Amino acid sequence: MRTAKNLRIHELIGLPAEIVNSSCRKWIGLKGKVVDETKNLIVLETGKGEVKIQKVSSEFLFTLENGEKAGLKGKDILFRPEERTKKAL
Repeated sequence: MRTAKNLRIHELIGLPAEIVNSSCRKWIGLKGKVVDETKNLIVLETGKGEVKIQKVSSEFLFTLENGEKAGLKGKDILFRPEERTKKAL
């Protein structure tokens, strides 16, 4: 089960997300659902289409299934999803 404590090693696809900080100011405040993820990018489906967000320069706020919010710095999840899920806390 995904929790705020173990989110950085779990799958992110399907979670609602918001960009809370980024070097690209136009992304701050952007909200959407994670539809894809690569080593360097998170793809959000927004009301205006898909947006590719660089992980390294962004901070995210994810909403978990139970309504709990969890923040992650992109540099902390800078792995391929399949590699990240094998990492220890």
